[in-house]
Amino acid sequence: MEEINYKDQNTLNTLVSDNFGAWSNKVLVDQAMINQYAELSGDNMWMHVDVERCAKESPFGSTIAHGFLILSLITRMSTGPSPISQITGFSHMMNYGSDKLRFLGAVPVNSEIVSRSRIKQIDVAENKTRVVMETHVHVDGSETPALIYELMFVFL
Repeated sequence: MEEINYKDQNTLNTLVSDNFGAWSNKVLVDQAMINQYAELSGDNMWMHVDVERCAKESPFGSTIAHGFLILSLITRMSTGPSPISQITGFSHMMNYGSDKLRFLGAVPVNSEIVSRSRIKQIDVAENKTRVVMETHVHVDGSETPALIYELMFVFL
């Protein structure tokens, strides 16, 4: 794998793509995980934790995962080495924020989720290099993403 200096805009541009990378490993979202997240976050909305009520009243027929739980699981889904692992020469990398977060579909309990990503943009400035990575999370087998997320991070 070729190393790319974090200040080399022309070579970094080769990492930007309209195409998404490989699918990640699968992560099972079960009721125990949903309950743990509800406890941790304080979000005990019945559509997430009340199995009996959801069986009767929910349009999904079961509980569904919290959107922010699915977002937090992105780091658990791995596709192997990322294109950004080629970037060198920086002293540290840090989260810079988000440009876009959309929850497009429910993730029913006991679904397996997968993700794939692409580098959407890289901008080199004097003090930092900013990268925008777009990730789509799908319920395994679904054509439509349940979540779209654009993470920005910087190399300093």
